[in-house]
Amino acid sequence: MIVYLEWVINLGMVDISTKPVIKREAIAEGKILLKKETIEIIREGKAEKGDPLQIAIISATNAVKKTSELIPFCHPVPIEDVKVKFDLSETIITVRVYVKAYSKTGVEMEALTGVFNALLNIWDVIKRYEKDEAGQYPTTLITDVRVLSKVKGNEKL
Repeated sequence: MIVYLEWVINLGMVDISTKPVIKREAIAEGKILLKKETIEIIREGKAEKGDPLQIAIISATNAVKKTSELIPFCHPVPIEDVKVKFDLSETIITVRVYVKAYSKTGVEMEALTGVFNALLNIWDVIKRYEKDEAGQYPTTLITDVRVLSKVKGNEKL
């Protein structure tokens, strides 16, 4: 059996004990590509499991608050605000998540976690409309997840 001790020694959270508590903000976004018919089902409020956008708001908010439980080396951050917004086009839903905290560390991972969880919950709610005859998802795609902006103190980085 091979043991890679040097890897274990270098793992861990970053020490933020000497950093000041300041305002931290981040905005992340991501997209889910869907069939045109699925977007219409969402717009018309006819999804059998419920409104995927309302479910996505709840799931994104919960994910933001639980980021440090999901990503091992993220520090717990006292979240002050979360906002989730959507843009629906003919075949794409864009999800944007804004997070604000007064903390020693940034909130980019929280915003990204919120976006991913919102997109996954949208997929879960509408998956029956996206399947082909073989039960596959040939066109459904989560893509372009990224941090749009981050603020540290009063500086936009």
